[in-house]
Amino acid sequence: MRFTLYKNNDSTNPRKRTQRILAAETDRLCYVGNNFGTGALKCNTLCRHFVGILNKTSGQMEVYDAELFNMQPLFADESIESELTLESESKTFREKMDSCIEAFGTTKQKRALNSRRMNTVGSESLNRAVAKAAENIIDTKGVTALVNDAKRDDMQDDSLYLPPCHADAAKPEDVYKFEDLLSPEEYEALQSPSEAFRNVTSEEILKMIEENSHCSFVIEALKSLPSNEESRDRQARCIWFLDTLIKFRAQKVIKRKSALGPGIPHIISTKLLKHFTCLTYNNGSLRNLISDSMKAKITAYVIILALHINDFQIDLTMLQRDLKLSEKRMIEIAKAMRLKVSKRSVSLAAGREEYHRLGALCIPLPPAQTVDRQAKRRRIT
Repeated sequence: MRFTLYKNNDSTNPRKRTQRILAAETDRLCYVGNNFGTGALKCNTLCRHFVGILNKTSGQMEVYDAELFNMQPLFADESIESELTLESESKTFREKMDSCIEAFGTTKQKRALNSRRMNTVGSESLNRAVAKAAENIIDTKGVTALVNDAKRDDMQDDSLYLPPCHADAAKPEDVYKFEDLLSPEEYEALQSPSEAFRNVTSEEILKMIEENSHCSFVIEALKSLPSNEESRDRQARCIWFLDTLIKFRAQKVIKRKSALGPGIPHIISTKLLKHFTCLTYNNGSLRNLISDSMKAKITAYVIILALHINDFQIDLTMLQRDLKLSEKRMIEIAKAMRLKVSKRSVSLAAGREEYHRLGALCIPLPPAQTVDRQAKRRRIT
């Protein structure tokens, strides 16, 4: 029997420099053992072993450190199995599951697997087709023209979520018409849910403040409801719808209509889902997503409702805090809606003062200002 000892060449790594492989070869078989990995003996790490060699001439014994190796016969087929093991380890969990389905899966599972693979091939073909079409458009139209188109689209982004603006109106109430916010049928549907606001008492308002159940703008608007029955009814309906819009904006995903809360008329819930959400498909189901652009659209509608409630002059800072917006974003939307923005000192409790931004709808309208995205593009590029 011929023995060969192999050691790891990595002398810097303290773990690898002690690794050894012992091979023993006979005329019929080869045996292999190692002191690392899953096949190594645990006793080598728990205790020390020694081998003594007796010198018969001197009668003295010399002792040497030793290691135990578990020698296993090596067959030719094991090299093939090791290659298969390495190939299996390189596969992902999904690929391993697909292999199991191919070998042992039911007819339904195999059909689903084939369908998924066909869809993958189809999506790759689609991506190649889209890339080729994009190249053709760039070659045909040119990069400069495409960049100019993108700039024009950016300038029009704000107008996508703004309600219809009648810039030639002679009165502030005709710039953003109330009929564009609520149709007669929707306005009529607000009678029942707004009854609590219409008949609210000072004690109930104090309770709202204590429980923090409504935002600051709604509380202040309820405090100043007119005594005239018709005007009070109109104000209560507008305040209720504004309050609903603010609460609706605070959500991210609407999975079903019942998530909007109890007491909302069907025509109003349909309006909210249709005009202020985007329909998305996720995990096999349809959901209504309130995207950033939809949040901006809701903010614009809230501002217009507040203008109709407060004689076309509103506290933008109060609304900004109720909507949890930054002051910069609130001012951007207000100026895009052609409001005149000013600053005023407001008295607070304990004799303190702070500056609030005010927005007013004045005739003639100031020129529209769009959001400057050019700086953002330069930062990104």
